[in-house]
Amino acid sequence: MKDSLLRTARAALVPVAACAVALGGLTAWTASGAAGRPASVTVEDARVLVPFGTDDTAAFFRLRNAGDTDDELVGVDVPSARGAMLSRTVVKNGAGTMRMVHSATVPAHGTLEMSPHELDVMVSGPPRLRVGDRLPFVLRFRESGEVRGEAVVVRPGN
Repeated sequence: MKDSLLRTARAALVPVAACAVALGGLTAWTASGAAGRPASVTVEDARVLVPFGTDDTAAFFRLRNAGDTDDELVGVDVPSARGAMLSRTVVKNGAGTMRMVHSATVPAHGTLEMSPHELDVMVSGPPRLRVGDRLPFVLRFRESGEVRGEAVVVRPGN
């Protein structure tokens, strides 16, 4: 009985030691900062075009990711509007059309710059807005979660 208990203890020693060494190595790697920082997205220069009457309008953001991994913008909400969605302007044979986009990548240590000529947020049924007003929005990211902000209302070309 004593002999089988000793063999069992010896057999368990190798995997337990391997786990302890692996855990120690991972702890040191993480503590040194080598494990990296998760995606961390902030919003800068948020603008929305003043709509003409009750027309839909577009919003644009500069998204900055200070993390070590890419993040993905997967949705947008404008609580005071009827709806909002990511869209991209596609030019074919000299004519531009809007196409719905399901997501957009914000690169690690980089920015995603939205514009009227590329990627934007189409805002449907916005509230009555005047130049200088602020429109609250919520951007949803795969890694960073929800990021809230306000877009300032500007004239086209600003």
